[in-house]
Formats: sequence, structure tokens, C-alpha cells
Amino acid sequence: MPSRRHFIQGSASLLALAATPWLPSLAYADPSQLLKRAIPSSGELLPVIGLGTSRTFDVSLSNDSLKPLDSVMRTFINGGARLIDTAPSYGASEAVTGELLKRTKTQGKAFLATKISATGRERGMAQVQASLQALQTDKLDLVQVHNLQDTRTQLALLRELKAEGKVRYIGITHYIESAHDDLLEVLEKESVDFVQLNYSAGERNAEKRLLPYCADHGIATLINRPFQRAQLLSRVKGKSLPSWAMETDATSWAQLLLKFILANPAVTVVIPATSNPRYMADNLKAGIGRLPDAALREKIIQAFS
Repeated sequence: MPSRRHFIQGSASLLALAATPWLPSLAYADPSQLLKRAIPSSGELLPVIGLGTSRTFDVSLSNDSLKPLDSVMRTFINGGARLIDTAPSYGASEAVTGELLKRTKTQGKAFLATKISATGRERGMAQVQASLQALQTDKLDLVQVHNLQDTRTQLALLRELKAEGKVRYIGITHYIESAHDDLLEVLEKESVDFVQLNYSAGERNAEKRLLPYCADHGIATLINRPFQRAQLLSRVKGKSLPSWAMETDATSWAQLLLKFILANPAVTVVIPATSNPRYMADNLKAGIGRLPDAALREKIIQAFS
């Protein structure tokens, strides 16, 4: 039965991962078929599957630690995806991301999103400078105020950096449902390009006000915790994928969860984290093919309840 522990059956060619004899080649779907959605403030298109780096990329820069993540990065970029979300508070994740992009010679292909988690303008600026160095770039695609820390000060700083061309987009983030009202309060007062929030089949509070507000006001959304730190996947461990999953072109439980999120048109990019290249290939397939309608979304909710 389909699962994240089986090889991913794609409809296109194989991605050969050179110099990794310990890992079989991965099949992935045609990158040109990966769904893209526009950033409302600019119209720039982004592939709907991104890559989170919290915990998974917090490793040493040794060759042994980077080897599996090298394969994750190659699978991600060669599969047609772009947006990588990281943060200074994710340990070594920024430096690992920068090193992996350098190793795989894909630095110009990634959309780099990071964060500020500091109080005061000087500390915020120092953090941005450190992020530029760690990510080995002279420009950041997106910088977000992490968990609304010193939001007003940091957004003012980010607007300056955006005007100078060092930052392309700005945003705010949080990862818990109880902060959704706080996110809305900021969005009603401040102009931003992105908001990052938690949303999944098991945490649906964002459907009530936050996602509709973003849709109505032209704000791009990044969705974190799509699997609720694997809690949702643990609920279906050992269970066969239902036959109706074929109606969404899903071949794994993880794809069903990601397709549930992407079926909401207010979602721009979902950013699951992984350190496993096979899971990365599996995640990418969620951005290809049909998305569930309202009836299928209800079935997905029930399957994971």
C-alpha cells in the first residue's frame, strides 16, 4: 500500500542522485506540472510546495551530516520547488541551507525566506546581516518578523531594507492557533507581503478569519506545521490509503494532508520540513494533480480525526 516508506512512484523520469550509493534513485513527477500561485503584492509565481528547515536542518556542517540533506536539496530544486523557510532561531539551519545551496550549485534557484527574532533595531539589523552571511547571499527574498517579536520596530527596519533592495518581501509569522487574532490585529494595521501561520486538517482555526482576510487583502500565506509535528501521520500509521484518495491523485497519507491545505485558495505555499529525500519527493507530488473538493476535504478531516 502507498506510504512514505515506499519508493515514490512518479510519472516522469528518474532523478539520479550522484555519489550517493547508499540511496536509491528517486522518481518524481514532471516539475513543469507543479502548481504555482502568485504572490498578490507582485504577481510573482511560486511553486506551492516549499521546504521548512526547523529541526531537520539543525545539524553540523560535517560531510556525514550534510550527505542526506544534500539529496533533499537536489530533490527539492530539481523537482521544481523554490521556497526554503529558515530562521536564526533554528540553530544551524541557515548555515546548512547556505552550504547545501552552494554544494548543489543551486543558489540562484531558491527563494530564501528567513526571519527576525530580536528586540530593537540594532539587534534586528545584526540578525539580518548574520542571515545574509549564513545563507551566502547578498539579498533575501523574504524576511519575516518571527512570532510577532517587536513587530512594529522590525517591520520598520524591513521596509528600509526593502527600499534599499536587500530584502524583496516582508512578513510576519506565528505557529499556534491562539496567536491568530494577534496576527490579524497586525495585518489590519501594517502592510506586509506575507503572513506565515499554522493550518492543517487537525488545526483549522485559520479558515474562520485569518485565511479569508489574507485572500481579501492580497496577502500571501506560508503554511507551517502541516502534519502537526507528525502527530497527524501517526494517527494513520499502518492504515491503508482509502480508495477515494485516487480522486485527488494522492498516493500517500502525507500527500492527502498537503492537498487538503492547498485546496484552500488563500494558501500560497505550504512548507513541510524533512531530512529524508524520499519524503521530499513524496511531498512534491502533493503539488501535482487534482485537489480535493469540499466533500473530499471532509473525508480527509474524518480520516485523521
